[in-house]
Amino acid sequence: MSEARRKAPSRARAKKHWALRIAGWLLALFFLGVIGAAATFFIGYQTTDIPDPNKEFATNTTTVYYSDNKTVLGTFYEQNRRSLPLAKIPKHVQDAVIAAEDRTFWTNPGISPSGMARAAFNIARGEQLQGGSTITQQYVKVMYLTQERTFSRKFSELFIATKLSRSEDKKSILEGYLNTIYFGEGAYGISAAGQAYFGVGNPQKLTVPQAALLATVLNNPTLFDPYDKSPTTKKRILERYRYVLDGMRQTGTITDAQAQVYSKQIPKVVTAKRSDRFKGPQGFLLDMARKELVKVGIPEDEISGGGLRVVTTFDKKLQDDIVKAGTERLPKKRQNLHVGLASVRPGTGELVAMYGGPDYLKSQLNWATLKARPGSAFKPFALAAALKDGRSIYDVFQGDSPIEVQGLKLNNEFDEDYGDVNLLKATQESINTAFYDLVDKQMDNGPDKLVDAAELAGIPKTTALERGRNNPSTVLGPDPYASPVDMANAYATFAAGGKRMPVHTIKSVKGLDNKTKWADTSLAKQGEQVFEPEIANTVNYVLQNVVEKGTGEDAKELDRPVAGKTGTAGGVALEHRAANAKCDGCKDGDDTLTSWWAAYTPQLSTAVLYRAGASGEGDLDPYSSDKAFFGGNWPVKTWLAFMEPALDGQPEAEFPEPDEDSIKDTSTPTFTPSEPPPNTPNDPPTPTPSRTPDKPTETPTDKPTGKPTRTKTPRPPWPTFTPPVSTPNQPQPGDNPANG
Repeated sequence: MSEARRKAPSRARAKKHWALRIAGWLLALFFLGVIGAAATFFIGYQTTDIPDPNKEFATNTTTVYYSDNKTVLGTFYEQNRRSLPLAKIPKHVQDAVIAAEDRTFWTNPGISPSGMARAAFNIARGEQLQGGSTITQQYVKVMYLTQERTFSRKFSELFIATKLSRSEDKKSILEGYLNTIYFGEGAYGISAAGQAYFGVGNPQKLTVPQAALLATVLNNPTLFDPYDKSPTTKKRILERYRYVLDGMRQTGTITDAQAQVYSKQIPKVVTAKRSDRFKGPQGFLLDMARKELVKVGIPEDEISGGGLRVVTTFDKKLQDDIVKAGTERLPKKRQNLHVGLASVRPGTGELVAMYGGPDYLKSQLNWATLKARPGSAFKPFALAAALKDGRSIYDVFQGDSPIEVQGLKLNNEFDEDYGDVNLLKATQESINTAFYDLVDKQMDNGPDKLVDAAELAGIPKTTALERGRNNPSTVLGPDPYASPVDMANAYATFAAGGKRMPVHTIKSVKGLDNKTKWADTSLAKQGEQVFEPEIANTVNYVLQNVVEKGTGEDAKELDRPVAGKTGTAGGVALEHRAANAKCDGCKDGDDTLTSWWAAYTPQLSTAVLYRAGASGEGDLDPYSSDKAFFGGNWPVKTWLAFMEPALDGQPEAEFPEPDEDSIKDTSTPTFTPSEPPPNTPNDPPTPTPSRTPDKPTETPTDKPTGKPTRTKTPRPPWPTFTPPVSTPNQPQPGDNPANG
């Protein structure tokens, strides 16, 4: 036998020996870890006493301030509690809450090992502690501890919950929990919750579905708000509601047949009663601030009763100015006419003023945050996309009607012809066919690049907008893509030199101890440079041209540099369709559904939107003394009514000039050449059109005024256009006619 063969078994035995030793060490370390953890828990358990119940559970009012940190905007203190003994809370109500929050309540030791593991995992990842708490733990947090989410507080909660579970009867713990936990709508405890949501103050009269819905809401009153009618929230509530019912079925509280019947839909809630503190336009500000507080991680019960000091971004003077503009500078006919205004400070993302409606208590529809069709107010994003794609504002596009796009012939407003136009002129006059030409024919993947530019600027990503990636008509904003808040913030990105800041309403939050619980840090990040400064400066230059010579001329009354864009979206109003089912005499595009003026100075970016009808889907044209309700008319007037006092006393600020190469016209003159191009007939001037798209044609007294004449200019030979390719997502005929 060779030497190597004799040594092989020896090496194998040595490896096996070391493997066994390592395994032994690991096993020893594991047991030491278990012993250490047990010892730590035992020491913590022995040294932690059950404190006295929170004397301050009689909650404190949260005060909301304007941006000056002095002027009170409003308060949150909607506390409502009526305690009852457990014997007066029926079993199906108790079981619903247990099924929702802690299905092992009657048998667990007051804590959840899986919840502890999740908490440890979250700590290791540096995240906030949340979720996984038993009913006992939740009760301990409310009655004995603070709402802070820290390592020490979480483990105090575990120790106290364990001791409480051993020292008190489970029924006593459940009774305390059902009388103290927050259900939303200012309701603390099951009795107040039944009254708030169903008008049933006696829990014994609550039905099984009502009890299951209250248990659903209890988990998170904001996420599972039954008054929120958005499809996403309704779906979320129904799934959680069915989860609760299934838990009740498993415990035998209800039968399989009952669970199947109850699961079909949630029970109806009564009309929410809002505090008078939400009355008037400021109610929309308070509602928006409250939602953002939840979004940044402040618990609902703290908002309602934590005695917080909340400082918002809303400027008191600017808010007064915007309310005055939104309630006074309007057409004479006002019934079912809605206007939404929003103003954002460029470079900060601060929503400094907002008008969502005259009275939050009468209608919770916030016309400043509801999304609508932006119409041609979406064209600046196509302009930015083109510049980002390496194009010039003097590139030439088709300005005549019609243009064929994916098999459809689409037109300018009133079928007007403009000849060959560059991008500067196309934006100035809001020429639809030129932008169709840009997005559909001249720019590869144009709709996709347009949507990218809009989202980079700050338009929120939505399903409707994502669908627009395959549709050239996206450039005319045919679907509800954006709200006034969205548009004001997106345009502010251009005003800030291409830096995008998240729009927000909360600056800081402090607790009763005056310690900061949350503070806005976005300013420290100085925004994200989403467009090169030169692109933003060029967009500003072009949109200033809209004010100087184009569809937004009336904004020159501000007497300082202004950049902006009009927008009008058309179609057949839903109210009109409902009243005229056959609608034989209608054609798509007959009605004006939205009318915009979104514009900015270096100091403020403000968007104004007009809508009509109960749902905001009515025809605006009857509110105008002329043919249509264009963006250059009343939206500009209302915008001026806010911006003039808002900027009064502030120094005039100039936009940075783009590089000369960006705005120097090196192309062959197209619009006003000294002589006609060779071999091109000199077209005679056309008659003055009866109306210029998006330009104002009425005075505040609703009397039309004359307009300057527009003459056709000689046109050079047409550029070569790429033939359209048909795709399944075609623009609709109604997208075009009223999108000036």
